Amino acid sequence: MDAREMKIKAAAAALEHVENGMKLGIGTGSTAEEFVRLLAEKVSGGMKVEGVPTSERTARLCLELGIPLRSLDELPELDLTIDGADELDPHLTLIKGGGGALLREKIVACASTRMIVIADETKQVDVLGAFPLPIEINPFGQVATRLAVERAAFRLGLTGEMKLRAAGEDLFYTDGGHLILDASFGRIPDAEALSRELAAIPGVVEHGLFINIASLAIIAGPAGARTLHAI
Repeated sequence: MDAREMKIKAAAAALEHVENGMKLGIGTGSTAEEFVRLLAEKVSGGMKVEGVPTSERTARLCLELGIPLRSLDELPELDLTIDGADELDPHLTLIKGGGGALLREKIVACASTRMIVIADETKQVDVLGAFPLPIEINPFGQVATRLAVERAAFRLGLTGEMKLRAAGEDLFYTDGGHLILDASFGRIPDAEALSRELAAIPGVVEHGLFINIASLAIIAGPAGARTLHAI
């Protein structure tokens, strides 16, 4: 079974949690896109749902496939968000933002009664940090913000390369017009402490640590999909 087949299995298992009439947060990324394709088949068969996309990319795919969309202002309280992750640990603490949509993803997830994470088993880790942590920052004062992030990381014993994400020869900008600073810490033994430090930096718009947000995860591997709850 290749990586895409595992993502489809996770997406299919998550779709079983979707009920007629739900207000859904719809995530961003390759695994979330497999969920969108499967959800579109259900919608074409008569299922009634309304979706709030977490990125312009997801919105385009949903509209192309006929999934009804609303804005989060129109639907400020959602039943369920289904989204992928770049890493998840045994507590279902996540690193997200590899696709650059972490701010909207976190806003939508926190507006939902539940969040289900869908991923293939390669995303499971014992300790977060092998995947670079995306930190969304304001373009204004970006050098000062980067230095503040470095100092905060140093206080927690974290080191590693930090670089602004690029899009070809240009800088990558999020849908909200911000930059992404990717921090390669290697290991993040205390995600909550790092979250507090980053949140205290004025130039940091948001970071990709999702703590106590996901209620369960559906992980797919060669043997099929299994459900994980936080420990």
